Amino acid sequence: MTTVQADWEPVIGLETHVQLGTNSKIFTAASTNFGDEPNTHIDPVVCGLPGTLPVLNKKVLEYAVKAAMALNLKIAKHSKFDRKQYFYPDLPKNYQISQFDEPIAEDGWIEVEVAEKGKETYLKKIGIERLHMEEDAGKLVHGGSDRLAGSKYSLVDYNRAGVALAEIVSKPDLRSGREASEYASEIRRIVRYLGVSDGNMQEGSLRCDVNISVRRGPNAPFGTKVEIKNMNSFSAIQKACEYEIKRQIELYERGGTVYQETRLWDESKQLTKSMRSKEGSSDYRYFPDPDLGPIEVSVELKERWRDELPELPSAKRHRYAEDFGLSMYDSRVLTDDHQMARYFEIVVSAGSDSKQAANWITGDIAAYVKANKICFDDLIFTPNELAEMIKLIDEGKISGKIAKEILPELLANGGSPKVLVDEKGLGMISDPAILQEIIDELLTKHPKEVDSYRAGKTKLQGFFVGQLMKKTSGKADPKLANQILKKKLNG
Repeated sequence: MTTVQADWEPVIGLETHVQLGTNSKIFTAASTNFGDEPNTHIDPVVCGLPGTLPVLNKKVLEYAVKAAMALNLKIAKHSKFDRKQYFYPDLPKNYQISQFDEPIAEDGWIEVEVAEKGKETYLKKIGIERLHMEEDAGKLVHGGSDRLAGSKYSLVDYNRAGVALAEIVSKPDLRSGREASEYASEIRRIVRYLGVSDGNMQEGSLRCDVNISVRRGPNAPFGTKVEIKNMNSFSAIQKACEYEIKRQIELYERGGTVYQETRLWDESKQLTKSMRSKEGSSDYRYFPDPDLGPIEVSVELKERWRDELPELPSAKRHRYAEDFGLSMYDSRVLTDDHQMARYFEIVVSAGSDSKQAANWITGDIAAYVKANKICFDDLIFTPNELAEMIKLIDEGKISGKIAKEILPELLANGGSPKVLVDEKGLGMISDPAILQEIIDELLTKHPKEVDSYRAGKTKLQGFFVGQLMKKTSGKADPKLANQILKKKLNG
């Protein structure tokens, strides 16, 4: 790609499809369990057989409304379902039940924190156009060659067909690939905090379509919009946006034309490529679904669901920074995973210093969780046990080095850190008389180093500290040992 002029402005909006984590599908009791044998979670409704009638899953409505509330959207007094007509092998009925002109919620926003390398982190409010409910399509698996015809074939798995989706459509407020990536990340944090979806992009529980155009400056009219389908990672969203921005600007600067189309992101080649011309809403021939009645959510039900909402990631980040004095970075890392945040809060409520708790949780413990492919709720080492270990450090009974040595065993088996320290005889040596005796012995053993120190090479104090720690197997109280050592060396 050639260098482009700096006066172009990208305009980006995201359509985020969130699979709602209900046990059954949106209009039928068929299972939503992921990873089972193909075509084992289907029934006449999923397959669109004649004479079948859809019935709205009440839990889907609850999850959709809660998600809408968390995104500051206004819940509609009246909404309905529509049929969206299109013909594709993964859609058994040849239409999708969705919501068109009367969605369940409209006009909301979220705040995202954008951190770009080499730039100052900033907060940005991103508008959300709407959230609507719809059913997912099946999955096509493209494979080898047909033995007779020698042509490629495709298989279809209808297990995903009919799974409940909440489609969240942002306003065109995003101005960079990084902002788009951060917005999608925040959507995932929110739905995970709510418990309405696992947000697992690898399994397709959360998928993003990116709409992107460029224009000459912030006051110019929007350019022609291109859609990039099915982004399945946050890094892919950022890279696809950055590539497409450059591609469109280059086209305009060469006098070319950007066509309204759907493109795909090729991860291996790190580029977008054309898939098909973009359909408009008229192509889908929407009309109200005659089998499903209107949706009205009572004031009492809305208030009950609102009361059930947890503290959301953005509010939690601000609280951690204000109440615990944590940096925005630490606050962000801790709140990225609601289980990690809950673990942290229990440790702090047990009396631990918030910064120490954050360091242990986001460092060694998070690394263990990731390496073992578990979650914080699966940890055998409880928050109260971590608080006990931090207390041993604060009281000078063990050093940070000893804590790191016993942590792997505690993570693997759990149990009381104090009991483990006593069993292994790892308690810190804090008796001045014992430390003085060991230090005298070391100074006698290394007379040349003592003379060099006293001749001005004061950095040799580190040598003696190392020898002392080696002699005591790291159990010497470092603060007290340094005080005694310095006094002896200067004596």
